[in-house]
Amino acid sequence: MAERRDDEELRGKFTKLYNAVRDGNLDETEVILESLSPGALNWKIQDKDQTALHTAVTHGHVHIVEALVMQMSNEGLAMYDSDGHTALTLAVVLGKWGMVECMLRQYFDLISIRHSEGKNLPVVMAIDFRHIEMARQLYYLTPDKDLIPQDNNQEIQDRNGATLFTRAIYTGTLDIALGLILTCPRLALALDKDDESPILALASIRHSFPSGIQLGFCKQRIYSCMRISFAPPISDTRLNVSNGEQRQSNQEDQNIISVLSRSCAVGVLNFFGITQLYEMKKIHDQYNELLSHMCEVISSQTDRQLKDGRVYSAISRAAQNGISEFVSEMLKTDLRFIWVCDEDERNIFMLAVLHRQEKIFSILYDDTIMGKYNAMKCLLDVDGNNILHMAGMIEHSTRVNQIPGAALQMQRELQWFKEVERIVHPKDKETTNEDGLTPRQLFTKKHENMMEKGEKWMKDTARSCTVVGALIVTIMFAAAFTIPGGKNQDTGMKKKSFRVFMISDALSFFLSSTSVLMFLGILTSRYTEDDFLEYLPRQMIIGLFTLFCSIATMMITFACALLMILHEQLKISIPLICLGGVPVVFFSWIQFPILKDMIISTYGPSIFDRKMKLMKL
Repeated sequence: MAERRDDEELRGKFTKLYNAVRDGNLDETEVILESLSPGALNWKIQDKDQTALHTAVTHGHVHIVEALVMQMSNEGLAMYDSDGHTALTLAVVLGKWGMVECMLRQYFDLISIRHSEGKNLPVVMAIDFRHIEMARQLYYLTPDKDLIPQDNNQEIQDRNGATLFTRAIYTGTLDIALGLILTCPRLALALDKDDESPILALASIRHSFPSGIQLGFCKQRIYSCMRISFAPPISDTRLNVSNGEQRQSNQEDQNIISVLSRSCAVGVLNFFGITQLYEMKKIHDQYNELLSHMCEVISSQTDRQLKDGRVYSAISRAAQNGISEFVSEMLKTDLRFIWVCDEDERNIFMLAVLHRQEKIFSILYDDTIMGKYNAMKCLLDVDGNNILHMAGMIEHSTRVNQIPGAALQMQRELQWFKEVERIVHPKDKETTNEDGLTPRQLFTKKHENMMEKGEKWMKDTARSCTVVGALIVTIMFAAAFTIPGGKNQDTGMKKKSFRVFMISDALSFFLSSTSVLMFLGILTSRYTEDDFLEYLPRQMIIGLFTLFCSIATMMITFACALLMILHEQLKISIPLICLGGVPVVFFSWIQFPILKDMIISTYGPSIFDRKMKLMKL
């Protein structure tokens, strides 16, 4: 009976303790703690399956956590809750660095205690939950033996090191990634908890390399001129623990940006995007350095180790993602990688064509590669498709949506097909796949929808512009026989204005007539596949250009007419003339991007670099 009473009394105290901890009531918590035995804090609160410390962490009460940690034993600090968390890993998941620091100061070995189910270290859980700064601090505190095998010849069984490595690559925490590969190079081919290796992760991040970004002309020049002196940063974590003082100091980043950050000039740099370009360049250089270290590891591995380390999959993925730096560096490491194929038996150049990665495909033009690739042109994938069939396919991952307008997309697809057709054996042009289709037949079948959209876009644009052109023709024809200001044009200013009026009127008439004829040619075209390659874009370019010029000369005609009529009232005529330029500006703003894209796509430099050489990082 007395024992039951004691149990009920203890249960009541724990209920009060839970409520006080949950509510963040420090005073009441301390009063209840004084009435409990020293080991009572190691017990789990009934119906909650967690200690009072777990409860304090869950509800985010730092002051309660500090009070509890000071009175708990190491055994109690290391206890798990029902979800397999220690109080430390729970604080890591929630991103509470103050709580983590407090517990580590009391019992540093908590940093090596894994989650009971996933077996993940706290540092891995931190980076998994995107608490990057906490992950960086925990990484510099975590003993090497927990992440890296001490015997360099043993197989890496624990996946925490590889998991931390891949997550560091994905999150751009490159100081951790570089630190891991410098300490244990074999981690580059180790598998993480998702059976992915760091080198495969590196091949999955397209934007981390220069080939994955598109910069304008000016920004590209600035980017190319930048030189980065890179030194991997070290965490500035300082933590006094029982087994020694852990001190890591952050080396000051000696570069121009850190100097300018102390002055108002940084605002100017931000305005022009210089700071962003600098950071981008720095990240790219770090990824390139990481790639170089990985290639050093790969060069000494056996074929089995390369396969187990997902190196072949990484090369295929890099080709699919268009990371030319990755593929180029791999081929420089070992030219045999040119024979790498994915699960569908498609080599890197087949994948480059299928996914329209022109930078990867251009590597084929390197003299060293071209000689070896001649023996590969007859290769087929599992469905009997050759490399020209790849040019005829279009999939969801094919990069055509980056091109504005279905007509230009169709033109780019034809450019790809013609370029691949130029290098294959004539026999390959008539080879059929398992569906009995030649490359050209496959191209026609896969691009029917794009053809229809391109034809519709061309016709809709031509109709709209034809209406505008016809209206200008009508107005300019009538204006030629209607002399503004009367027949007396003998005065000097009126005489000059009249001469310009007649010239600009005639030019506008002839230019608008030409544009109408061009657009009529588009409307009456046969719309075959090859028409989209040059004929239709050329017609559209001429039509849009002449229409723009006709609008501009029409506005000049309008301005001259106003001057002749209001030649003595310049305060009225000049503002009206300025307003007359508004339509020209609007037309340029709307149509110029289309015109520019068409000119570049049709008459600009080829997207394929036939002088391509293997890149040097």
